[in-house]
Amino acid sequence: MKKVILSVAVIAALGLTSCKNETKKETEATTTEMSKDMVMTDLSFGVRGNCGMCKNTIEKAANGVEGVVSANWDVDNKKIDVSFDDTKTDAMAIHKAIAASGYDTEKIAGDEEAYDSLPGCCKYDHEMAMNQSGETKSDDHSNN
Repeated sequence: MKKVILSVAVIAALGLTSCKNETKKETEATTTEMSKDMVMTDLSFGVRGNCGMCKNTIEKAANGVEGVVSANWDVDNKKIDVSFDDTKTDAMAIHKAIAASGYDTEKIAGDEEAYDSLPGCCKYDHEMAMNQSGETKSDDHSNN
């Protein structure tokens, strides 16, 4: 009798687990369909930095924010181009994440402790100019 009860319990548990997995799969499919309809926001703003290591750190910080789809920091122009889902994040969250990694943005000064732990080549001048106008980006569009 104990074997029968145990068998029924195992079968019930497997059945409930299977139903649970099917529900998750449907939810994931719905989420994927919704993501196709999301509205992307493109943003450009200045970020101070010096080199390729800075580029990696800045982009990693921006991409670490939920909702950010892409981030590309231009070493020469000291400017980052970010695409994000504005239903999941906003511009200030991206500024804060980059500042927390030690880099100044147009709106927030970089965290001093994080700045102090950056490699020597990444210790930028806090007075350096940043491309705040986005002129480079508009020039690129005129050529298309």
